[in-house]
Amino acid sequence: MSMNMKELLRTNDPTLVAFVTALLRGEEIDCFPMDVHMSVLEGSIGILPRRIMVRDKDHFRASAVLRDNDVQLDNG
Repeated sequence: MSMNMKELLRTNDPTLVAFVTALLRGEEIDCFPMDVHMSVLEGSIGILPRRIMVRDKDHFRASAVLRDNDVQLDNG
């Protein structure tokens, strides 16, 4: 069974990645932070965005959790 993933959030703020990950896991929504270790390559200057991916079937609920916690979603 394949699992389709969808981007939920893209940000340059590593603290937001940690916050969103904790929120989603608290709601038992599986998420996968991507690109979080790219700072090793970029020199920790914050130019490469980090992404949080969720299962396609969880995207709507995950978006609602973030909106309810005042996390700005600008990627639809």
